[in-house]
Amino acid sequence: MNLIKVAAGVVNQTPLAWESNKNNIINCIEEAKKQDISILCLPELCITGYGCEDMFYAQGTCDSALDALEDIALHTSSIAVCVGLPIRINNHIYNAACLIVNKQIRGFACKKTLANNGIHYETRWFQHWPVGEKTEFRIGEFSYPIGDLLFEVGGVKIGFEICEDAWVANRPGRELYLKGCDIILNPTASHFSFFKTQTRERLVQDGSRAFGVAYIYANLLGNESGRAIFDGDAMIAQAGEMLVSGTRFSYKDYYLTSAVIDLDKIRLEQSQNFILFRASNAVQVLFDYPEIAPIKNNYALEHWEANGFQKEEEFARAIALALFDYLRKSRSNGWVISLSGGADSSAITALCYLAIEMAVTELGLDGFKQKLKYIKAIQLCNSVAELSAALITNIYQGTQNSSSDTRHSATSLAKDLNTTFYDIDINGLVETYKGLIQGAIGRDLSWQTDDLALQNIQARVRSPSAWLLANINNALLLSTSNRSEASVGYATMDGDTSGSISPIAGIDKHWLRHWLRWLENTGLGGTHQIKGLNAMNNLQPTAELRPLEAKQIDEEDLMPYDLLNAIETSAIRDKKSPTDCLKIMEMEFEGIYTREKLITSIERFFRLFARNQWKRERYAPSFHVDDRNLDPRSWLRFPILSGGFQKEIEEMLEYANNSGKGKRRGKIGF
Repeated sequence: MNLIKVAAGVVNQTPLAWESNKNNIINCIEEAKKQDISILCLPELCITGYGCEDMFYAQGTCDSALDALEDIALHTSSIAVCVGLPIRINNHIYNAACLIVNKQIRGFACKKTLANNGIHYETRWFQHWPVGEKTEFRIGEFSYPIGDLLFEVGGVKIGFEICEDAWVANRPGRELYLKGCDIILNPTASHFSFFKTQTRERLVQDGSRAFGVAYIYANLLGNESGRAIFDGDAMIAQAGEMLVSGTRFSYKDYYLTSAVIDLDKIRLEQSQNFILFRASNAVQVLFDYPEIAPIKNNYALEHWEANGFQKEEEFARAIALALFDYLRKSRSNGWVISLSGGADSSAITALCYLAIEMAVTELGLDGFKQKLKYIKAIQLCNSVAELSAALITNIYQGTQNSSSDTRHSATSLAKDLNTTFYDIDINGLVETYKGLIQGAIGRDLSWQTDDLALQNIQARVRSPSAWLLANINNALLLSTSNRSEASVGYATMDGDTSGSISPIAGIDKHWLRHWLRWLENTGLGGTHQIKGLNAMNNLQPTAELRPLEAKQIDEEDLMPYDLLNAIETSAIRDKKSPTDCLKIMEMEFEGIYTREKLITSIERFFRLFARNQWKRERYAPSFHVDDRNLDPRSWLRFPILSGGFQKEIEEMLEYANNSGKGKRRGKIGF
């Protein structure tokens, strides 16, 4: 048998954090050498970080990456390692993977297909490398091959598909297959979204089968640069068989996923297929592989991935890790959440607690405190409960319009999670502002004439106290708006939108309420439930900004959340017209909502979406979780000023008046 031990190395990097990025890479390499690994694949752009944005243009970024590369090369004795970095050639910047073998740089493979959709904007900074092109790249006194390269390392042919290269129909693996490639390395920076790991597995497994190779896939980990979350997906397949996959959403700085591959099996697979051989012109590298004993590779889903609640689990683990990374990378001392007792602020508080609990479970108490060693307040903590009190601050700010139910909901959750909790009455502040304005304009404000203004001042008055607590503690204030509210502007600017980061702005309210019930009754991993959510889960969502006798309910102010989510999906994600939305809603909600309700809701949605783009432009950065994101700076662009879908709405109303199911009801107009 001809066996080689290989690995995918996952690292948690930060853009332009040169020393910590380099140390993570070096530590990962040293661990690989301890495990007798011969070939190690590290992620795309792992030296600089993937999210450097326009700093990729800076000459200093490319220069510092090369400096780090030369330091990393010194640690690669007896191992072949690929690391990702940007390379500048003739004033063009390329996304490259450098192969280092036994302390010597052997060449640079460049990315051919650039990601330029959704949160990716690679064509802004990088150039596509032309298929088949090769040249040389000079570093100091030495020149190295660069471009569309195949390497032959100790008789083993190694090629590259860099991230997006593998996601296109004409992926480079086909050409590598024709050249007799043995191993394809895929250094990647593939952002998290729900169920995306399943697509990646198909790409890896199918690529290994179709090209008759061993395929090594290594992704980045953590909240790297603010919005994107990387789940640390790592996997190795061989000739159509998935050998291993790594853990996801780890709190470690780096880790390895290793397997032993059988070159004889790979080459047998290729020999049994008819191919038109092409000369490889591979870069030749001398290298001796150590003798490896056979091992049983063990591919299995993680326990939480196999329990039937993958989306619920992924949401909890992704956002919790993102919150933890954002906390430590911003060197903040904790989180502050204005806990209203409603679903949004309760979910965020629970996610902060889960971040603490999962990090302690993986790293241990001492490892957790070492990871956040700059926070003096946690160094004497001896439990998750004590850490929760030190890191999570909740504040309930009631007015005369707040109910005992929401106060009980907030109090019970804070008590269950042992957070630091403050309950203050802000009614006097609201009355002070009202009095000042009433005196200035010469009349009293009333609910009959000033409903929206009186609602907003209550929400807005809550912001200064929350910010004050955050400033006192050098903590992160977390904004509590969700995606459903963002789509229709059902939020008070400088009120509930206040914060440094908006953790749940990428998720809809309808599903979030389902997740909270799941977290209470089923729980993370099927074992950990948060029972303190019970009171909140039994409440109707309400802003509690009107007098209590008004019995304000969010879904009456807007529309039912399940309907809002369905309209948003059709209108925004799928770009359907109001008329098409009506047809789709009639199909989805037949027998649930009346046709008049559907028409009214669709018109309301389109008008509010267009009117409130300026709010979405001002929201705190949000975490990306799926293809329904509304963040205008990373996913969905829409004009701040527009025609407001006026023509399209009129066409829908005309269609509604001239068609319909069952009994006609007369002309519809709004």
